[in-house]
Amino acid sequence: MASEVLINVGPAETRVAFVEESRLSEVFLERTIEPGGNARAGRHGHRLLGNILLGRVQRVLPGMQAAFVDLGLEKAGFLAAREARCLSDLPSFMDQPCISKCVREGESVVVQVIKDPISEKGARLSANVTLAGRLVVLVPNQSGVALSRRIDDEAERARLTGILSDIMANDPRAATGAGYIVRTAALSATKDDIASDIARLGDEWRIIQARRTMAKVPATLYHDLDPVERTMRDGVDEDTTRVLIDNADAVAQARAYAMRAMPEALDKIHHFNGPGELFDLYGIEAELEAFLSPRVRLPSGGWITFETTEALTSVDVNSGSYTEATGLEQTSLKTNIEAAAEIGRQLRLRGIGGLIVIDFIHLNEPENIGQVLTVLADSVTKDRTPTQILPMSAFGLVEMTRKRVREPLSKLFTEVCDPCHGHGRVKTVVSVAAELLRRVAREAKARPGTKLAAYAAPEVVRWIEAQGDDLTQSMRRYAAAGLRFEARPQFARATFDVGADQ
Repeated sequence: MASEVLINVGPAETRVAFVEESRLSEVFLERTIEPGGNARAGRHGHRLLGNILLGRVQRVLPGMQAAFVDLGLEKAGFLAAREARCLSDLPSFMDQPCISKCVREGESVVVQVIKDPISEKGARLSANVTLAGRLVVLVPNQSGVALSRRIDDEAERARLTGILSDIMANDPRAATGAGYIVRTAALSATKDDIASDIARLGDEWRIIQARRTMAKVPATLYHDLDPVERTMRDGVDEDTTRVLIDNADAVAQARAYAMRAMPEALDKIHHFNGPGELFDLYGIEAELEAFLSPRVRLPSGGWITFETTEALTSVDVNSGSYTEATGLEQTSLKTNIEAAAEIGRQLRLRGIGGLIVIDFIHLNEPENIGQVLTVLADSVTKDRTPTQILPMSAFGLVEMTRKRVREPLSKLFTEVCDPCHGHGRVKTVVSVAAELLRRVAREAKARPGTKLAAYAAPEVVRWIEAQGDDLTQSMRRYAAAGLRFEARPQFARATFDVGADQ
């Protein structure tokens, strides 16, 4: 299916949108600044996910089958026994070893972040580190060849397995003793393409090993790619018709990565320089705002409602005023099928993970229940994040899980409203500041050479001023003629204005 990738690079965050058939299918954002101005130990403040670090085992808890590892961050990372298995001397066919057989308190250990810190929890870690390339993934602590489950053609699987086995046995550029996972991007790739990808990963792994010998605990040994390069690596494929980027530096960065790893994508990369704003092309700004609402309308007039708690996310399906002339069963079936088709998309867009319970409208006929479950399964097939769906219960409930790798958009954009005593949410200061900075960039582009003034609530202005020189220098690239921030005590947190400085 033809798709487009839109990358919006702002002074406070990078936002990436995937559009299929003129409809938003997936979105993610990465902030380069955090509440209080604290960078998160990623490169230039980017996320930790995928980074490889040298940490020190702080505590070993056999009762939890886990250890806590000091990474030099605010909270220690969590290393479960199953993720530390490669550090033990036990054979691979044995059951999960005790955590005390894998690590000891006080020892240094190389780990990779497999889940960013979420809420009050530290990063989740794995000692079985991996390095992702464009076509393959290097697994240093595990030998052999594995293939993506999405590569289902037996002839292609055999071809790729043969290519990998030959390269591993005869190419000195491959990492010694390592294994590889073949990605779906390798479909129809040539042996030379795969060998080049393996050589790049081998060089990177040797650099990491050299850093390990010289580093002092704690230390970051490897930063995963930044949002622009990572999008090119993981999100651009043969179905992508174009990649639109609204920042000249980011365009150059994307093209440099394409030259190294995927030259066939060079002609797809374009600099978007107006008219208008990139995320206005397909109404993405309005849709992002809509994700803050728990309710999603369905074509027939019904709706689905998302409610997230600490334990799980509940999804309620309601037919509203819609009725099918053929009876209640058909009314319920049509609404449930519309809901099932939309739920997978909404989970991706909203970044919802963990346990999800869907309350479908009750159905009596087993074949109708089967239709709904089939549509729900189809709606998550495009999801890059692993999901699992259980059969419908007698009460019309469907339980499913979606791997939680980041905070949902609702928590990134909003926080608990104190005056509401926890019953409502308001936009966070950092979300409002990011919106204000985007408005400044937009006004500076529309009125070049004009000195601007930005008016906002005192807490927003204080937060921006606390970011220091990094943000000041970043904003100079947008508002070269000058920019002044002024606190307006009468403004609510989410209220701001930008205009010519008088």
